[in-house]
Formats: sequence, C-alpha cells, structure tokens
Amino acid sequence: MCGRFALLAGTDLAEAYFDLAELDDLPARYNIAPTQPILIVVAGERQAPGSNLPERRAMLVRWGFMPGWVKDPREFPLLINARSETAIGKASFKAAMRHRRILVPASGFFEWRRPEEKGAKAQAYFIRPKQGEIVAFAGLMETWSSADGSEVDTGAILTTAANNDIARIHDRMPVVIRQEDFARWLDCKTQEPRDVTDLMKPIDDGFFEAIPVSDKVNKVANMGPDILEPVEERIEDAPPKKNKGAEAPPSSDQLSLF
Repeated sequence: MCGRFALLAGTDLAEAYFDLAELDDLPARYNIAPTQPILIVVAGERQAPGSNLPERRAMLVRWGFMPGWVKDPREFPLLINARSETAIGKASFKAAMRHRRILVPASGFFEWRRPEEKGAKAQAYFIRPKQGEIVAFAGLMETWSSADGSEVDTGAILTTAANNDIARIHDRMPVVIRQEDFARWLDCKTQEPRDVTDLMKPIDDGFFEAIPVSDKVNKVANMGPDILEPVEERIEDAPPKKNKGAEAPPSSDQLSLF
C-alpha cells in the first residue's frame, strides 16, 4: 500500500537521478495525498541526444487512476494503488501495463501499523531509503476523457508484498524500480508486461528505514516539515492488522478533481 508519500529532493537531484533534460523547480512536498497532482517520469517520443534510448520527460498527473472506459468518475472507486501481481490481467490496468508505465519520484512514503486490539491507536511511520534522498516507485498512467472532450491525466502506484523490514508495519509496499532498470521499465514499445515482471518484486531488505512519526500526517491540511519529526514508537504486542479491501490512507479528507 502507498496512501501518502513525500518528495523533498531538489530539482537538480531529480534531473540527474532520472536523466531529465529539463525540470521545473520542485517545491518540497511533505504530505502528498490522493487526488492531488503528483510528479511522474515517462519515456518521451524523441530519442535522447547521443543515445539510442528515448529521452525522458516529467509531467503532473492526478493521483487516482481512471481507466479510459469509465463513464462517470463519481461512480468509480479511487484507484491510488495497483497490485503488481494482478495488474497485467486486471481490466482497469491491463492497457496501462502494456502502453503507459511510469516512474513516480519520491523521497519516502508513509505507512501505518494498525494493531489488532480494538480501539488501539495506529502508529504512523515515514519509510525512506537509507542511502540517498530520492527513490522511484513503479506506476501506471491513463488519460481519462469526459463526454465534453476535456481530459485528465491520472496515475497509480504499483504495490507488492512487503519485504521483511516493512512486514512488521504493513503487508504491502510500493514497487521500487532501481536506476539501472529505468529504461527497461519505461520501454513500452519493446518490453511487454511479461518482460518486466521480474522488476515488480519487493526491494531488498535494508533498503528502507522506518521512522515513527506523529499522526499529523493523517490530515491533508498538515503539509509542513514538522510531520517528519520522529516520535517515540508505540510498541504493541500484537502483530499489525492486515488491511482488507481497497488500499487507502487513514484519512478521507481528500481533494477531488471531479
């Protein structure tokens, strides 16, 4: 699951990490929530200078995937995540897996450890890479067109089973694409979904560290750096409660583009 994340990396770092020719100034975003615009990286149509690979470009999409066949988005669930194990064959994501794979730049994501005990308070964590200030999540995009001809670019983050480090908090985590695999993941012309299934697996143990933070992150209105301040971790004897159903963050006070 990935219901909230942060992007704190500066413009120069993001340009270099994703090999982007140009990128507008990036403001630090500490609490990115569903339905908000998110930065993504896609393979461009033109060939990069001095390379036989397509150039990469950045763009903004709405976080909340909308398949092209949806008639009324108000009657369709908010798809912020897609399960990597089933996305290839699922009607909502099948076309995007084949034609519109993307990278989602992030500095880390938030997750909540929900204990089995009824009424017990969930512990929030900021989960970030131990090395470096930026990471790439695997994602999918789709452009939804309304009856009046207006269009909205939308996206979702792919998830996979949690590795051993994250499993104590939650049973799911975002799919991380390593820098050396960017070209293959983004290449939808020669790399079919079955050719990139090996990339959709849990990242190695030790890649992430989990920092306990306060429940300030639960509210979309809290967007400052204070939500990343470490707190004393609440220790529970029971294992974390497994989420069932739709993957969504703990707070529903989201924006809407529809």
